[in-house]
Amino acid sequence: MNLALWTVTALLAAAYLLGGFFKVLVPKERIAAAGRSGRWVEDFSAAGVKAIGAVEVLAAAGLVLPAVLGVARLFVPLAAFGLVLLMAGAAAVRLRRREYALVAVDVLYVLLAAFVLWGRLGPESYLN
Repeated sequence: MNLALWTVTALLAAAYLLGGFFKVLVPKERIAAAGRSGRWVEDFSAAGVKAIGAVEVLAAAGLVLPAVLGVARLFVPLAAFGLVLLMAGAAAVRLRRREYALVAVDVLYVLLAAFVLWGRLGPESYLN
């Protein structure tokens, strides 16, 4: 179970680290021009897109660093919970925009983050 949790955690951290830096570093207009999956930025200000990216980078760090360093490991399930909320919001934006095919990707991220949350609070808890 611990190996599965670490694998999912590493994949999530890599995805959010890359995606977050992309949102922080790339102008909103270029993200929107990237195609169908980037048009969601039309609903947000440039600062809002950058803020979402910053939250993603922090969540990626929160998924991995506390466990690796053995300090404040409570932040791992908290980061996972934050990603569940973030991606539920992303799915809501996609639903409102009628981007139904992309909602499935958001739901997959919700499920993966929920798995980490469940695992780190339950069977492989860091809180014991």
